Amino acid sequence: MFKHHRYPRFVILQAVYFKLRFTLSYRDVEELMQIRGVSVDHSTIQRWVFKFSPMVEANMNRRKHKVSSSWRMDETYIKVGGKDRYLYRAVDKYGNTVDFLLTKRRMKGSAQKFFNKAIGNNGKPRVINIDKSGSNYTAIKTVNRNSFWKQNIKVRQCKYLNNIVEQDHRNIKRRIAIDTGFKEFESAQRTLSGIEVISIIRKNQIADSRSSHFKTFLSLAA
Repeated sequence: MFKHHRYPRFVILQAVYFKLRFTLSYRDVEELMQIRGVSVDHSTIQRWVFKFSPMVEANMNRRKHKVSSSWRMDETYIKVGGKDRYLYRAVDKYGNTVDFLLTKRRMKGSAQKFFNKAIGNNGKPRVINIDKSGSNYTAIKTVNRNSFWKQNIKVRQCKYLNNIVEQDHRNIKRRIAIDTGFKEFESAQRTLSGIEVISIIRKNQIADSRSSHFKTFLSLAA
């Protein structure tokens, strides 16, 4: 994965971590790397983020601690190419991240795709709390019907219980506040996945005994 790169693995992942962890532009990260004696263009750092974020997410899913069976799910909008796209997210009742998915539309099929991903990575929850969205409600019902479980996922619609996931949205969106918006959907997907992974590491959801969040991040890119 790192074999044909000009820079060593540690340097590449340090630049990627800076971008995903802090509210910095790519030019800011370029300047930070120059201070550390590494001359690298901001466009190269961007390519590194796009390339390595999906790999880090895949390794994270294999090592993430089991979440509670009570989920809070909601979606928030993200600007991509000047248009609203929708980031579906869920946390458990303790605020641990369950899963996330960026979609082009806010509809039943998008919500169903999110639930399938979240259940595939985390197992079936006992209950999912959602807002009054009809598409989210219908999506859970469809997942229940198609899965033939002995015990269906319970749907609960209680607004105040979703405060925890709405607050968590703000923490993620703060990481991209420096940007004017993503230009392409795929770049938004990849960057957001990396930002979510860093958030999960900072919540201590990764099975890891390392002494720092950065070292844990390095281990996910092994």
